[in-house]
Amino acid sequence: MSLDYLSQQHQTETKESDMASNPYKVRIAYMMSRFPVLTETFIMYEIQALEHIDVRVEIYPLLREQSDVMHDEARTYAERAHYAPFISLAILRANLHFILRRPRRYFGALWSLLKGTWGSRRYFTGAIGIFPKSVLFAQLMDAENVSHIHAHFASHPTAAAFVISRLVGIPYSFTAHGSDIHRDQTMLAEKVAEALFVLPISSYNRDVILRACNGRYSDKLLTVHCGVDTDLFTPNSRNGDRPARDKFTIACIGTLHEVKGQVYLIEACRLLKDQGVDLNCIFVGDGPDRTDLQHLVDELNLDDIVHFKGRRTRAEILRLLEEVDVLVTPSVPSRDGRREGIPVVLMEGMACGLPVVASRLSGIPELVDNGQSGLLVSPRDVSGLAEAIRELHDNENLRQRLGEAGRAKVEKEFCLEKNTAKRADLFISISRVGGRESAANIKEVSI
Repeated sequence: MSLDYLSQQHQTETKESDMASNPYKVRIAYMMSRFPVLTETFIMYEIQALEHIDVRVEIYPLLREQSDVMHDEARTYAERAHYAPFISLAILRANLHFILRRPRRYFGALWSLLKGTWGSRRYFTGAIGIFPKSVLFAQLMDAENVSHIHAHFASHPTAAAFVISRLVGIPYSFTAHGSDIHRDQTMLAEKVAEALFVLPISSYNRDVILRACNGRYSDKLLTVHCGVDTDLFTPNSRNGDRPARDKFTIACIGTLHEVKGQVYLIEACRLLKDQGVDLNCIFVGDGPDRTDLQHLVDELNLDDIVHFKGRRTRAEILRLLEEVDVLVTPSVPSRDGRREGIPVVLMEGMACGLPVVASRLSGIPELVDNGQSGLLVSPRDVSGLAEAIRELHDNENLRQRLGEAGRAKVEKEFCLEKNTAKRADLFISISRVGGRESAANIKEVSI
């Protein structure tokens, strides 16, 4: 049975019959490592979009994110999320319940998790930490009649979904983003094997997973891009001429971390300053490299053109995108194996009609067509980065053309509404033809 068939079956049924007994077509659970995370707001907006098309989402974070900076919408979702500590009386009771009533499933799930993560200190210790609360989540999801679990990131959230599926038979799927499959592939093949389907966010990621699985399970891997709200992120506010007194301004938005490549942008700013280019460079975000990056700015005497703005909310970032001339994301592979997937901020900037400069890395070329919808440079290529920025500085027509093409690219392939509808169709279709019982017959479902 294929998902195409499932989708056709879903589309032939009437919405009125669905709504007669429940305002939502299905109830699913979303799992993630932390929530709400300022740098992973795409998950929250995906949940919001799903619920607009009648999919009720129960939120199960493995950890509660503590932050002074939070999007307004996140507060509402955080209030209804199912948080749990690593140990509590409720967790002890849930584990005892399964030990006494379903010992084979309980110890089988625990053994499979520990065996699968053996050899990776990060995943093995994480497995020990999340297993007890995953048992509680299994009990809660079973009581709430959750029909499907979807995990964001192939790491700990998918491990938890794996355990829950083993315990109570709820099928699961997961989205694979970037470092979750590039940095450590321990147990990745096992997670794919038991998942009902997997949604890599790029064709590049799909190929990475296929290699990790030795070419198996290709029918389970469906590339579905992340997306942005193209009604909110628009080029309309950028119409009109900027005041002549304003400096040419570039922005780099994201966690201040090696994988984001900010150090190479700072070096490129030094080259541009030496060439007499008058510009401002704004960094938005915070992270472990904040102090080192500031030291580099001081060492290169760039305090007059490089500015760190710290964390910002979505509304503040939207205003910033209205004011800058170019968005730069100089991503690089990190020393510990991390790689970007496709940065959502790139989609946001392009949706706003901003010309972008990005690295030719991972799935980024699937969003940015070099010379068509943006400019691509090799990772760590300081002179190439400076040259691309200068080309945009000197050529207003090029900025205009790339901005318009970038907007069109996002509307066509990276629209939140369209891509969330694809996910919803999968969740609803799977629920229709088997619901939670379909987990026992995963091999019978060809995706």
